[in-house]
Amino acid sequence: MTQTLATPYSAALEGRSVARLEAVSKRFGQTQALEGVSLEVRPGELLALLGPNGAGKSTAISLLAGLRRPDQGTVRLFGLDPQDPKARVSLGVTPQETGLPGELRVYEVLNYVQAYYPSPMPRAELLGRFGLEGLERRQCGGLSGGQKRRLAVALAFAGNPRLVILDEPTTGLDVEARRSLWEGVRQYQAEGGTVLLTTHYLEEAEALASRVVVMDHGRLIAEGTVGEIKARVGLRQVRFSAPEVPDLAGVSKLERDNGTVILYTPDSDAVVRQLVQKNVPFRDLEVRAVSLEEAFVALTGTSRIAG
Repeated sequence: MTQTLATPYSAALEGRSVARLEAVSKRFGQTQALEGVSLEVRPGELLALLGPNGAGKSTAISLLAGLRRPDQGTVRLFGLDPQDPKARVSLGVTPQETGLPGELRVYEVLNYVQAYYPSPMPRAELLGRFGLEGLERRQCGGLSGGQKRRLAVALAFAGNPRLVILDEPTTGLDVEARRSLWEGVRQYQAEGGTVLLTTHYLEEAEALASRVVVMDHGRLIAEGTVGEIKARVGLRQVRFSAPEVPDLAGVSKLERDNGTVILYTPDSDAVVRQLVQKNVPFRDLEVRAVSLEEAFVALTGTSRIAG
């Protein structure tokens, strides 16, 4: 059974962003967490918010969820103050860390959370979507780490919300469980739901996101589709096998991986011409776009985005 996403004021929200920050700044003591940030979450999209440790992602999420107030600027959730219950009834959130009551059974926790919402997702559908069938009567304290995480994510969808904020949702899950959860998120989005995602698995953002925003030091530094973020970096990979590689003009970085040479360059055609001109005995030549992770590293200068 599939339900239409619930909202008591959908007509009033037509044409508006689901959530937004407008010129928002937030400081904690001497730390400027956000500085003049404007961010819009659009209806029906899956927006991946990426950035290294301390970039301001968690602060932005806490403002959109109504857990903090900005020092400057405006925050809106469905056109309302995020602390307004009328807005929050259409919001689901999975924080990075979730404490589940160990004595309660899975179905009891689901019932407790769903009781707060006017039109919750049917329990059987929720259990099936997030791989929790057969665990209904299991005490939360007896669940494995991966099962607890799947339950925490399921709780974000329990109220059949219009917007779900997923903060590092698949941390601690194995590859199979992670991809299964992705399918549940994709199904929600296909039904008209909106997702704001933070993740330190960049392949997750690349697989799911319809749009990406990259933050660093409290500011937005890049925004666009995955393809647009990659194109902004302006690098391509030239991969091949060769015993030795001479100095080549226009190569930004050289890596070796089990006999494969990987060159990063803004002009792959020029690099391939040099390989031919210098009689490099290469084979298995492949030219490809950089991954989102490689683009992220180029934009921020770091590969660490967790936290």
